[in-house]
Amino acid sequence: MAADRADGDRESDGDRELDGDFSRTSPLMGEDQFKASCAKEMALLSLMEKTGYNMVQENGQRKYGGPPPGWEGPTPPRGCEVFVGKIPRDLYEDELVPLFERAGRIYEFRLMMEFSGENRGYAFVMYTNREAAQRAIQMLDNYEISPGKFIGVCVSLDNCRLFIGSIPKDKRKDEILEEMSKVTDGVVDVIVYPSSTDKSRNRGFAFIEYESHKAAAMARRKLIPGTFQLWGQSIQVDWAEPEKDVDEEVMQRVRVLYVRNLMLSTSEETLRQEFSRFRPGCVDRVKKLNDYAFVHYRCREDAVTALSLMNGAQIDGATVEVTLAKPAGLKEGGARGRRYSSSSSSCSRGFMGNVPGGRGRMMGGAGDGSPPLRTMSSRLGSNFYSGADDDPDRCVFPLFPGTPLSPTSPLSLKKSQISSAVSLLDYYCLKCCWSAPEYHLYSTPGQDGKLLLLYKVVIPSTRSTYFPDKLCLLLDVAKELAAQTTLWNLETA
Repeated sequence: MAADRADGDRESDGDRELDGDFSRTSPLMGEDQFKASCAKEMALLSLMEKTGYNMVQENGQRKYGGPPPGWEGPTPPRGCEVFVGKIPRDLYEDELVPLFERAGRIYEFRLMMEFSGENRGYAFVMYTNREAAQRAIQMLDNYEISPGKFIGVCVSLDNCRLFIGSIPKDKRKDEILEEMSKVTDGVVDVIVYPSSTDKSRNRGFAFIEYESHKAAAMARRKLIPGTFQLWGQSIQVDWAEPEKDVDEEVMQRVRVLYVRNLMLSTSEETLRQEFSRFRPGCVDRVKKLNDYAFVHYRCREDAVTALSLMNGAQIDGATVEVTLAKPAGLKEGGARGRRYSSSSSSCSRGFMGNVPGGRGRMMGGAGDGSPPLRTMSSRLGSNFYSGADDDPDRCVFPLFPGTPLSPTSPLSLKKSQISSAVSLLDYYCLKCCWSAPEYHLYSTPGQDGKLLLLYKVVIPSTRSTYFPDKLCLLLDVAKELAAQTTLWNLETA
């Protein structure tokens, strides 16, 4: 899981140096509450005095350090920051900082705060080097920080990319780039995917790359849906899912290519022939899905050679994009790719796959502190391939006559054996001794006349109701999205 940045996209409540008056204490609070508040203030002041770090509250977050005392040089590079989720609301820096200092020297600790003075349940910890960030993930992910309360720790990545939807399908990349550069600052690139049936038209959406997270956040704030139009029509704007990092050592062993922008009519046999033309017989197998495919090679050297030869090549009239595929199910960037966390977020720094971002927004959360984003992988395909795809016999085994079979409770399974959010939610309810979740289907007509679907999830045992924030075309996708949303809310409750 990875998380996306949470700064610069929230109304500021002003910068306040923490000098002994940084808690908003109501004169109406009880004596016990007042004493607890004073004790917490004293604990924070003691931490600052002991470490020499400064602490400032701004934009709905409290920043400790950044830089630390005596720091010289630039801000630590990408990969030095981790996202911390599911923090108990009554824990603060005086307890959190010493815990995370076990992994290495902290450059900056940012705790997201409510106006009331409580924390918002998540934080970002930037270390002075990548090794410390990786140690923090290994040491503290799923760490029991208080009885029955486990925190989640994953890599945090800057998000500089926005998703723009509902754009005219006849617009070319250069036209979109020109228009977006007129209305927003800091645009560096536009990514547009051609239609799978007509390569001269786009799919009605694009990804806009900005020079910094701040530039992207400002653009997102400006392009508010319903108040801003491009080419005379309203657009959809959201964070794009941050690129998932895979360990470099793992990528050095990959021998599978991800091929995108194929014609629907292109066959697996055609791909086998094209991608083995330089060395007949070097392709092990090909798996094509809609307008993208995975080409498996017998050795890595041939995969690397094919990558250099085939990227940008013409196949059946389409110019294809070729990259090394990323193995799924591994600890991406040192973080576990949980299914129900960056597009958001999937906070614009939220869990990658563990925030409402798994809800149909490009996973990852927005810098406005709303953890979450949108996932286009169901339409675009993804360059992550599963271990099962790499080894088809890995997850399926023959059933021989006479094989003994025993009734099994789902509670005896490991979570790694459950691949869908729907099944995982059933497992969660069963483990909590709750009745099964109820799914209620709703629909609404879309702009193009297609029926859009949404499931409401009801947990009868807790009388709780959960809605995803996105509509879906496909029934199964809508149900999976609803289950992901529910899981995220249950995990953060």
